[in-house]
Amino acid sequence: MDDVTEAVEARMARQRLLYESDRLFAFLVEEPALRNGIGGSEVLMGQLRHLLTVGTLPHVSLGVVPMRPNRSRMPVEGFWIFDTAQVNIELVSGFLTLTQPTEVTAYAETFAELAAMAVHGSKARALITTAMDSLG
Repeated sequence: MDDVTEAVEARMARQRLLYESDRLFAFLVEEPALRNGIGGSEVLMGQLRHLLTVGTLPHVSLGVVPMRPNRSRMPVEGFWIFDTAQVNIELVSGFLTLTQPTEVTAYAETFAELAAMAVHGSKARALITTAMDSLG
């Protein structure tokens, strides 16, 4: 099996977790990511539709951090927090896993700052649909 096939299978397994109602998920997306175009417009459109769908699940919170001038925090690398025990960070060369409580806390605080800057609900959906409309 090649790396692409393995990566797709791993992502699909993670996607299935979204539909298990015994878990809570909070996602934040930077607004520029809604327009990055990696993979082409058809792939991006599918990703944006997926965000709209997932954002309606009762155990999912979806926020979009809008582009604005005079922002107090720089965008950060992609990261995932698992409860209060672990943070995974996506790097160019692979994934970094942090388990030290002070490091996990630093990422939790960063997430809280970004969440406070984000829009949710209808405002988040509006940013997503505007990005979709720009694809034509």
